[in-house]
Amino acid sequence: MAILSTPLQYIKSVPPVTRFFTAATLVSSILYLWIRWTTGSTPVAYLTLVPGTSLFFPWTFATSALVEISVIELIISLLVIPASLAYFERLWGTVETVKFIIVCVTGPNIIGCAFNWIEFAVTRNAELFLYGMEYHGQMALFISLLVSFTQVIPEHQVQILGFIKARVKRLPMAYLTFSTIMTLLGFQSPYILIQFGWFVSWIYLRFYKRNIGDSLGGVVSYGDRSETFALTSWFPPFLHTPLLMLGNTVYKLATRFHLLPTSVPHDIESGGYSQVPGGARAEAERRRALALKALDQRLANSSSGSPTQSGTSQAQSSRPSPAVPTSAPNERKPSPVEMDVVDTSGSDDERR
Repeated sequence: MAILSTPLQYIKSVPPVTRFFTAATLVSSILYLWIRWTTGSTPVAYLTLVPGTSLFFPWTFATSALVEISVIELIISLLVIPASLAYFERLWGTVETVKFIIVCVTGPNIIGCAFNWIEFAVTRNAELFLYGMEYHGQMALFISLLVSFTQVIPEHQVQILGFIKARVKRLPMAYLTFSTIMTLLGFQSPYILIQFGWFVSWIYLRFYKRNIGDSLGGVVSYGDRSETFALTSWFPPFLHTPLLMLGNTVYKLATRFHLLPTSVPHDIESGGYSQVPGGARAEAERRRALALKALDQRLANSSSGSPTQSGTSQAQSSRPSPAVPTSAPNERKPSPVEMDVVDTSGSDDERR
C-alpha cells in the first residue's frame, strides 16, 4: 500500500484540468490506435479532423487535439504538455486554463480547415486537401504554451537535450521555423497548425485573456499590452516598420467595431497599437522605465556637478580662516569664596 500511495498522492496533487486533459489524451489516443490496428482504416473521421468531413463531425475541431496517431507523439505529449499545463493552471486558475485550451486548440483547427478548403478551391484536388489530410495532436497547444512561457518568464534559460541552452523567448520562433520547413517539404498536416497556434495564442494573450490578480484600482484588465509582448518583438528590426503600420491599422479597425474587450483606461499620450498600456504589467513597466530615466538623470547631474563642488571646497580650504577669540589655556575663573576673601582683605587695608 505504501508503494501505491506515492503515485496516487502525485495524481491528486495535479490540478483538475491538467489531470482530466491528460487522461482524455491517453484514452483517445489508445482508442485511435486500437481502431486503426483492428480495422486498418485511416483516417478515423470521428476522432481526428478531416476537412472534407468536418461539417459532419464538428466536435473534432476540439477533440482532435486529444488524439496522437503514433506512440512516439503520445509519449512526447505526455512528457511535455501536462507539466506545462499544471504550471499555468496554478498561475491562472481553472476557468482561464480551460478557456486557453479551447481557444488555442479550436482556433488553429478552424483556420487550418478553412485553409484546406481554399487550397481545394484553387487546385480542385479534393483527394489531397479535403480527404487526404487529418489534423490531430497537440502541436498547436504546445506552441501556445511556449508563447505563454515567453510572456511570463522570457529571460529564463533552459537546457534542451542536455547540451543546447536557449532562452525561453527564443523557443517559439525556433519551433515556428521548424513548422515552416516541414510545411514546405510537403508535411502540411499537422505541422501548419504550429503557425496558426502561435498567432491565435498571441492574439488571445495580447488582447483577450482576463487577468485575475493583475488589476489596477480594482478594475479588471484584459491581455498584455506591454511593448515586450508586442507583435514586433517576435521579428527582426527591419520588419518592425511594416508590421507596426499593419498592426496600427488592424488595431484601430478592431477598436472601432468593438472587437476588443474594454480594459483599464488607456494612456492618453500613446496613440499606437504597440504603445497601448492595457494592464498592470504594462503600467508597471512604464513606471519602471520612468524611474530608471529619472535615476540616470540624477546620476548624470551628480557626476557633472562633482568637479565644481570639489574646486569650491579646495578654494574654501585655501582661504585663511577668520580669527576666533580663544581663552588662555591656564586661565581659571576665581570661585565665589576666593572673591569674598579678596574683597575682605581689601576692606581691611582701607581701614588701616
